[in-house]
Amino acid sequence: MTLPDGVERRGFDGTERLATRGEPVYGEPTDGEWRAWNPHRSKLGAMLELGLDTGLAGGENVLYLGAAAGTTVSHVADFAGPTYAVEFAARPMRDLLDASESRPRLFPLLADARSPEEYAHVVEPVDVIVQDVATRGQATVATTNARFLREDGRLLMAVKARSEDVTRDPEAVFADALDELREAYEILDTERLTPYHDDHLGVVARPLSEP
Repeated sequence: MTLPDGVERRGFDGTERLATRGEPVYGEPTDGEWRAWNPHRSKLGAMLELGLDTGLAGGENVLYLGAAAGTTVSHVADFAGPTYAVEFAARPMRDLLDASESRPRLFPLLADARSPEEYAHVVEPVDVIVQDVATRGQATVATTNARFLREDGRLLMAVKARSEDVTRDPEAVFADALDELREAYEILDTERLTPYHDDHLGVVARPLSEP
């Protein structure tokens, strides 16, 4: 799998790891202007490590849903174009704002990804939606935000089984989520994110063409 421009494999303490250029955010190892991308703390990082064909080339406009304190979205903003980072909670938003200070292409938005009308007036059409939200109805979040995705765009999503229902078998949760996603997307690739994240499914999809 080809990595996006701006993402490389580089050595840190004798170990080859994914890396992007940018100011450190979460205590990750650095080597000059490069910072290691920890797949154990990033679902998208895990997807890249596991070889999913994300379609990322570098320079894309991105809508990131569930930005939290900025661990992953800061890496995305290091190699992408304008990156809209939606986060609902005020406490991680403060850290996200700190991460954005050295990243002029990163735009934090304090909003609820379940209510895209809250930021529809700000977000322009994007090439990629990255979704990492810890809530019930994750597939619904993805389908309601499909409005922002260009026709040839990609959804890169981590489905968290335990956020949907801790009592159900993860495979059943994943199957239901994929069924709902198919209302708005064509599923291109899926893979469990083990060993980096338990009970998570990585999903690559593209929007369905208009009839």
